Amino acid sequence: MAAMTTVPSYAPSLWVRVCHALPRLDLTMQMRDNVFVPDSWEYQQTLLVLSSLSAIALVVSLLVILSFLIHYCCCHRGDRSEGSEEEEEDEDGSTGHGYSGKKGRGICCVTWVAVAAVTLCCVAIGIGFYGNSEANDGMYQLTSSLLTANYTLASIDLLISDTISGLQLSVSGPLSSMEELFTGSKPFLVSTRNCRRLSENVINLLSSISLSRSGLDAGLGNDSGVSGASITPLTPVPPSVAPTMVPSGGLMPNPFSPGWAANTLMVNEDYRWLSYVLLLLLDLIVCLFILLGLAKQARWLLILMTVLAWLALFLSWGSLGLETATVVALSDFCSDPNAFVLNSTQFSSGTSADVLDYYLTCSRRMNSPFQQLLTQSQRALSNIHTHLSSLERNALPQFPKAEKSLREVQQILNSTEGNFHQLVALLNCRGLNKDYIDSLKGLCYDGMEGLLYLSLYSFLSALAFTAILCSLPGAWRSFPSESEEYEDSDSESEDPFTSHQDSKRFLQWQPWL
Repeated sequence: MAAMTTVPSYAPSLWVRVCHALPRLDLTMQMRDNVFVPDSWEYQQTLLVLSSLSAIALVVSLLVILSFLIHYCCCHRGDRSEGSEEEEEDEDGSTGHGYSGKKGRGICCVTWVAVAAVTLCCVAIGIGFYGNSEANDGMYQLTSSLLTANYTLASIDLLISDTISGLQLSVSGPLSSMEELFTGSKPFLVSTRNCRRLSENVINLLSSISLSRSGLDAGLGNDSGVSGASITPLTPVPPSVAPTMVPSGGLMPNPFSPGWAANTLMVNEDYRWLSYVLLLLLDLIVCLFILLGLAKQARWLLILMTVLAWLALFLSWGSLGLETATVVALSDFCSDPNAFVLNSTQFSSGTSADVLDYYLTCSRRMNSPFQQLLTQSQRALSNIHTHLSSLERNALPQFPKAEKSLREVQQILNSTEGNFHQLVALLNCRGLNKDYIDSLKGLCYDGMEGLLYLSLYSFLSALAFTAILCSLPGAWRSFPSESEEYEDSDSESEDPFTSHQDSKRFLQWQPWL
């Protein structure tokens, strides 16, 4: 936690600290630490144990539903006999085929329990939609920051390669021609060779600037054969259209590539978002049609929705297990992300720890690891410019044929200095550190909040479907069977004089008639 004080504008949230403080047990029920080491089998065991809690809750739900089913099956015969006796006693006083008082109260209770469970499920669905949106927003911010960082790294590599290729072009072209022209004049020849030596020195210095280049288009060793009269200042493409090479086989490249990570996360996030939307729509359809079945007293509809409710129950507890493990693992990472990045071989391979620490912390007390190289390169370019000015002032009056080569070298030097100033600005830690902080905020703030809401949705929906599956058998019993409806309709049709007798009784109660 002390390492996070050096990261500006980021601090672990309250939910991150709470989830990070949860005790961890492995499969042997021994306590383990909560350091984020995803490749460790011991750490994976702790996540499996936390995920198994949802499996235990699923077993408890099944036992509760089974107990209610046994209760309904065992008590069905007794309730049927008692109901028939009560119907015989209340037959003379009833005017229709309504239920008795005790049975009616039981039916009303079961129906309202089912309605309350469906209402709870609808509330959970609303929470799920909000959590899914928050998680998607967090992942979008994360991928956007990674693409911006990839754009910065690509720009750095392109600037370095463009500067090196320009200096190599000047060494192999105009400077070689000037050396041939100045063969008879030793002072001018020495100045020209000094320009060549300083240009080669700048090439070596820029070649030693090393950042992770895996997955980027620009490389240092691929542009040595570039030919042309001059170079122009580099204008990199924006991150939305910057090409990013994706390693074959879907394996993580070594060293880490932000562009590869952004593309992989975007694809996986699309599938995750769509999966949750389909699950939420399934729960919503089941809840709405259960209400419709209760209102219409349609047995076949409730039977179909019961089967789907079983499926939704298993999916809810299963998703809760995955969300629990993801939330805990994410809290472990977000509690101290710098330690994981510095210690991970995927990030540190090909990049020194000093460079990583400089861009992750971006502390004012730290000097850039490239400061000395950039200072030497700037001094060398200034010396080249001084030598070229001296040659322009003294050599051109004596060797007018060297004017064309000298102008080409000056043009290349001006373009090189423009690219060099852009390179100095991009190598500053503020840009990449801002992308790093933005990615942490998207993942550890919005992403974490979205996962917590999704976990709450899964838990509430699992409870709601458990209550629904417990109450639906009782609701079935409240529906009149087809034989009962048929007997009621026959009893009314067998006595054609019922309506006449009722009207006669009504007339006897009217004395004025």
